[in-house]
Amino acid sequence: MNRIVVGVDSSADAQRALRWALDEAALRGVELQLVHSYPTPELTALPAVVTLPSDEELRYAAEEILDEALAAAGGAGEVTVSKTVRAGGAAAVLTEVAEGADLMVVGARGLGGFRGLLLGSVTHQVVAHSPCPVVVVVPEKRH
Repeated sequence: MNRIVVGVDSSADAQRALRWALDEAALRGVELQLVHSYPTPELTALPAVVTLPSDEELRYAAEEILDEALAAAGGAGEVTVSKTVRAGGAAAVLTEVAEGADLMVVGARGLGGFRGLLLGSVTHQVVAHSPCPVVVVVPEKRH
């Protein structure tokens, strides 16, 4: 095993997935690649002038999310960590980055969608289309 990929957003499930992935990477002595995607702003015909964030601003915000999540997880310790931020849909970005990885780790649910679902839409897509095995980290206690 050489590389584990973990999807990170600002959700509690993603934080649990990151902690699990850090432990697994430490146990196996492999690189951990943190991945976060951000949407590309779409401009539609509006009756007013709208200023959208630049790609650079979105990238910077995405990098901050990864840094904050890693700090909240207690840091990398002895694990070699790389970070990838890309514009695009979360599932597509994750499956693309996971090419050649040995394992992908995601939380059961992210920030959007319907709260009652067992798996979020991104997690469902990743499980269906991942180029490598996927670990889905679920909450310790379901409400």
